[in-house]
Amino acid sequence: MRNLRALIRFIAFVIATLGLYWGWWITSFFIPNKVYWRQLAFKYWTLSFVKISGMKIEVIGTPPTPPFFLVSNHVSYVDIAAIRAVVTGVFVAKKEIEDWFLAGRIVRDMGVVFIDRKKRMDIPRAGEQIIERLNDGEGVVVFPEGTSTKGEEVLAFNSSFFEFAANADIPVSYVSLNYRTPEGEMPASDAVCWWEDISFMAHMFRLFSVPRFTAILHFGEQPVLNPDRKKLAQELHEKISSSFVPII
Repeated sequence: MRNLRALIRFIAFVIATLGLYWGWWITSFFIPNKVYWRQLAFKYWTLSFVKISGMKIEVIGTPPTPPFFLVSNHVSYVDIAAIRAVVTGVFVAKKEIEDWFLAGRIVRDMGVVFIDRKKRMDIPRAGEQIIERLNDGEGVVVFPEGTSTKGEEVLAFNSSFFEFAANADIPVSYVSLNYRTPEGEMPASDAVCWWEDISFMAHMFRLFSVPRFTAILHFGEQPVLNPDRKKLAQELHEKISSSFVPII
């Protein structure tokens, strides 16, 4: 039963993703407001993922409205759908995703800002793109841990992600993410968190085998502003850690 559920959901996810993408791609040639149309396609993809995966979302606090720069802890690709279902924005992702077959093309066309974490000189370029997104009235979301985790704790933030925000006096909003699965089901640390050495597809199949799960988003009360990127990163890490609940 679990495998059948996962298979049906996986097929539905692929159909929804490709259908929405090709629909957006074809009509994008005729729509004058490209940013609005891209965000609309991203929104409906998010809603389809939430519905297909059986995700329930609980929100604590008030989500920011665009334009905003938002940071979060990171445990899974599921974070993207959970956050995007609540706020309107684009994401900053590792450059390796850009090379993924088909998925790389899709996420790039959805306005994702790619960053090469291995090259320090790539930070200013990514920062310029982020500022462009903000100037266009979009929200931008980044995961400053730089990797997904098992959800036991919030890893130290890479301060280089905040260099442009500190230099440009951009206030930074924050949210902590937590997940839980029903009693008796696979724990969220395995079903939702993507930390093991298994492929994206294999993990998604595992996620889809769980009947339902809950994402809890705890937004901070006030954005943080600091001209020192290291102090900014530390303060945001402390604030997110204070509201973070270990995922089990």
